[in-house]
Amino acid sequence: MALSLSYTAPLWLPGGHAQTIYPAVCLAKPAVAFRRERWQAPDGDFVDVDLVDGQPGQPFVVLFHGLEGSSNSHYARSLMAEVAARGWSGAVPHFRGCSGEANLAPRFYHSGDAQEVDWIVQRLRPRATGKLYAAGVSLGGNALLCWLGQSQHQADFIDAAAAVSAPLDLAQGGKALSSGANRLYTRMFLNTLKPKCLAKLEQFPGLFARDAMLAARDLHAFDNVVTAPLHGYRDADDYWHRASAKHVLQDITVPTLVLNAQNDPFLPGRFLPRSAAPKVTLEYPRHGGHVGFAAGKLPGSLYWLPQRLLSFFENGNMAPFAPQSWHAGGARTHTENATHG
Repeated sequence: MALSLSYTAPLWLPGGHAQTIYPAVCLAKPAVAFRRERWQAPDGDFVDVDLVDGQPGQPFVVLFHGLEGSSNSHYARSLMAEVAARGWSGAVPHFRGCSGEANLAPRFYHSGDAQEVDWIVQRLRPRATGKLYAAGVSLGGNALLCWLGQSQHQADFIDAAAAVSAPLDLAQGGKALSSGANRLYTRMFLNTLKPKCLAKLEQFPGLFARDAMLAARDLHAFDNVVTAPLHGYRDADDYWHRASAKHVLQDITVPTLVLNAQNDPFLPGRFLPRSAAPKVTLEYPRHGGHVGFAAGKLPGSLYWLPQRLLSFFENGNMAPFAPQSWHAGGARTHTENATHG
């Protein structure tokens, strides 16, 4: 387990909020020629997977997106564009209801969805004729870490993994998102989650309490009414505790990068875990925001994050991103793009 910092924010982009919003809203997303497949899930539902077809024998990268994200999210497009440029293959599976079409089952997705991750990576495994790498962003990063930790050596067919801006402590992240300026992010999440819930109630009347869902003003209230009961948790507190990836970091056996900015509005740096299994690299740069990491001179670019992930996959925590010593430190609208994981 290594502790390192490798990202430096450009001087023209100060603060966690700007570093979160600007890359998602203002930077151009590269074009990616995705090919979509629809898979039937074991419960009779479907999962849409957007694929990049590379050369045989080259690495395969699977990316799990964040809350209300998709293959169109800025981080997904930038990573898969780099994957395609190298002649590698890639996949962005969509969590239930995130591909642009309502899913069929009485469930959605959640931060501890290790079973879903397992089903997807096991199905992709035979397609990887070269090395197989797995990445997850925000909620998808937490779910990936949960799967890695719970699976331990059964996940060793993954050659390397990375989680970016994962909400490793869901309770502290939830508190952060319910206070101050961070409530903007919560409102944007709820603005897309609530219509999906109303549509779900049309499919399954009485599945959860409609009025309580509509009255939810923060993620704790929403998870208490919808996410927790639909996915086998007692309540929001039970969900936030059991689904937090911080509990399994010591159990991961796959070489894994955990990349979180200390100024991420979604999880304050003081709550980031300080220890993990030997195969896990904790990388906590002071800046970067939530899945931001813009780089270069104005207007900046999205290149740093995909380069960092692919460098780790190929080389571990080696050059060109040399580790530094650890220092404790403290078709959507633009606003929606900035807040979706």
